[in-house]
Amino acid sequence: MDEKWLVDNVAVMRQIGSDRQTYEVKEAKGGLPKSTVETLSAFSNGAGGHIILGLSEKNGFVPVEGFDARKIADALASACDNLTPPVRPLIEILPFEGALLVCARVDEMHPRDKPCYITARNRYDGAFVRTSDGDRRLSSYEVDRLLEEHRQPTYDDEIVPDAAMDDLDGQLVDGFVRRQKELHPRILGGRSSEDVLLDLHVAKRSGNTLRPTIAGLMAMGSFPQKFFPRLNVTFTAFPGVDKATPAGSSKRFLDAQTVIGPIPYMIEDVLGAVTKNMRTGAVIEGAFRKDVPDYPRVAVREAVANALMHRDYSPEARGSQVQVNMYADRLEVLNPGGLYGDVTIDTLGVSGVSSSRNQFLSNILETTPYPEGGYVVENRGTGYQEIEEQLERAMMTPPKPKNSTVNFSLTFDKRRILPKEYGGAATGVDKAILAYLDKHSSASTADLVKESGMARSTISAHVKKLIGEGRIEPTEPMRSPKQRYRLCKD
Repeated sequence: MDEKWLVDNVAVMRQIGSDRQTYEVKEAKGGLPKSTVETLSAFSNGAGGHIILGLSEKNGFVPVEGFDARKIADALASACDNLTPPVRPLIEILPFEGALLVCARVDEMHPRDKPCYITARNRYDGAFVRTSDGDRRLSSYEVDRLLEEHRQPTYDDEIVPDAAMDDLDGQLVDGFVRRQKELHPRILGGRSSEDVLLDLHVAKRSGNTLRPTIAGLMAMGSFPQKFFPRLNVTFTAFPGVDKATPAGSSKRFLDAQTVIGPIPYMIEDVLGAVTKNMRTGAVIEGAFRKDVPDYPRVAVREAVANALMHRDYSPEARGSQVQVNMYADRLEVLNPGGLYGDVTIDTLGVSGVSSSRNQFLSNILETTPYPEGGYVVENRGTGYQEIEEQLERAMMTPPKPKNSTVNFSLTFDKRRILPKEYGGAATGVDKAILAYLDKHSSASTADLVKESGMARSTISAHVKKLIGEGRIEPTEPMRSPKQRYRLCKD
């Protein structure tokens, strides 16, 4: 933090008319606001942030008269000791427009130290997280998920009390045991199938009875949803760019499926649903015809496998399913439970950084066979790298991860139409179309006509010209009734 940093950030806040998600501005003329400790907790539990004291947001982010910077800086430092663990921000007094302001940079705490909470209010009442430009109290579920970072969760190792070994798929179990003995002949080669299942926590003893664990049931159960109805996957194809029914359409969604069964079957069935609902184009390269799908199948498979492997299987989350949502311009895979351990948005795909919330399930899936051959996961921390490589190979934008305490999502932008798949050229209103597309992920001709008030033929002419210039691109083959347009990325 320095004077230039302060000037630049205040200028941005003046322009947008409010502070931002990672910035909290307070007047603090009469003393340190009581809510400051909530903000310290929120920034520590989130991605960090900055606090600026002595500035009036309601008056246009101008310095407050009579603000005692030294007194407030000392009060802020003392307030940091009112949290557990204590917060240790960088606090500086910086000049600004003839006055002195107190600025503090609060770093995100390591996962094992969260939740950071107001000591006098206990962790379930005094832990906060930043949303938009305000602080929200963490729910009990969110606090419990943060506490899981202090120890290895074992929900996947719990016995399913009503399940029996007959509830496992014999074919999957045989393939699993055979593969384990092949991989570890010295350790497991001479053991019985029952011992292998016990050793690898596919099953555990309940008294004198052998019963599947949640990990064993989800990986190899013939019908896991008999015991956990919501541990499934929902696939929905929406006609527009959000879940709302598009204007002029009677269809809320184009396809909707609830996918059930063990994890390998669910992955394959979701992949089939995505394939059914996406476009697969074709280009001629030399003497060969090459199919080019909207979303690479390997990348989709990895994303769904990761979602099912790393989702939260705690009792509070067993009523939530993995969601795969296909929109007109993107595919989203969403699972309950955020990233775990040392894995963060910044370290996703980084070699050597890997943490597994469900250690037994991850190990089991490594040798759980797909019906058509191969195994569900490699369990080498390379799944995200594979997704990135597949998208890059298809000349698509990188995946977009989004993480919170309660869920994680991965979004793929729809593949751009290759020049060999469409043709067209023409001419001019260009700025208005480009400005609209700069604010929206995509738009149809009808959207542009409605926004501009111009004739459809006029808009169509300008759209064709912009395509020809390589400034915008269609998301569907030419003449498709679902055609939309978006900006070409550099």
